[in-house]
Amino acid sequence: MDVVVIGGGQAGLSAAYHLRRTGFVPVRQAAEGDRTFVVLDANDRAGGAWQHRWESLRMATVNGIHELPGFAVPPLGDDESSRDALPPYFAAYEQRFDLDVQRPVRVRAVRRADDDPAGRLVVDTDRGSWSARYVINATGTWTRPFLPHYPGRDRFAGRQLHVADYVSATEFTGQRVGIVGAGISAVQLLDEISRVADTVWFTRREPEWSDEPFDIPARVAAIAGVEERVRRGLPPGSVISVTGMHWTPWARAAQARGVLVRHPMFASLEEGGARMPDGSFEPLDAILWATGFRAAVDHLAPLRLRTPEGGIRAADSRALDEPRLFLIGYGPSQSTIGANRAGRDAVRAIVRDEALLTA
Repeated sequence: MDVVVIGGGQAGLSAAYHLRRTGFVPVRQAAEGDRTFVVLDANDRAGGAWQHRWESLRMATVNGIHELPGFAVPPLGDDESSRDALPPYFAAYEQRFDLDVQRPVRVRAVRRADDDPAGRLVVDTDRGSWSARYVINATGTWTRPFLPHYPGRDRFAGRQLHVADYVSATEFTGQRVGIVGAGISAVQLLDEISRVADTVWFTRREPEWSDEPFDIPARVAAIAGVEERVRRGLPPGSVISVTGMHWTPWARAAQARGVLVRHPMFASLEEGGARMPDGSFEPLDAILWATGFRAAVDHLAPLRLRTPEGGIRAADSRALDEPRLFLIGYGPSQSTIGANRAGRDAVRAIVRDEALLTA
């Protein structure tokens, strides 16, 4: 085996597409002498994280580019649910380019064969082990929702859920809901939930709003803003932490209805709500933590790549301390456009390595 791709979402399929284009063949179709790859995906079906998004997320409010390289998304109505509309597109993409994604396969660990720094990499899964010259890790963040610790969180008697568990606003009808977070999802869900419930919006810092459009040049600049952190081995952080918040239609709608009112982060939680820094009390029936995600890279622990700061040092998606490992959908390539480019660049680097070995 030449390349194992871990993850069948946006980043993984982008890498598989470029492997196919440069002459690699899915292992189950390979003949002797072929350069081979395999894509391992933990999901039961195609669609990556899109299949897990909340029910009410419509194509009109999808944030970011979701198109895969080489195959346009078919026309979709603004009112179509993204979690229903996009997985069939991903499935058609896999078939169109004959990527032969193997699923469900859950990766448990990636390690060096015999702990040899010059040896092959071994990918241990619940369906056996794979030995490869290179591993492209494309596991994203969706499976690692982040819940910050706050005093009294375990004492709160109401419902607590993360964005990853959110279904629709109707389940909060008539309640008083605290929404925690300053990202795009927080504002989008604030607008949505505030139409059927009383909402209180909490953030650690005052959001920095920008009137500039969050277009492709802005996204590329945001991606570049995270690269230095990843190169130094710092936790990547979010793209929003670099760009600030851009005005969107749903943010404007929330502002127009008077619900885009930011409160400072509460000091602690109590049984019936939140105790504020000034000692006042905010009664709450539920708390929605829109506090982001962390990279799903625990299976890479045997490679011992984490820095004391908690990140993995990487440049141009390549792990600096294990050059046979590529991290796409990590740090600067967390966005869909970043993931597409990182998949392409990882394959280009592998092809260059091969050319040097055979020169």
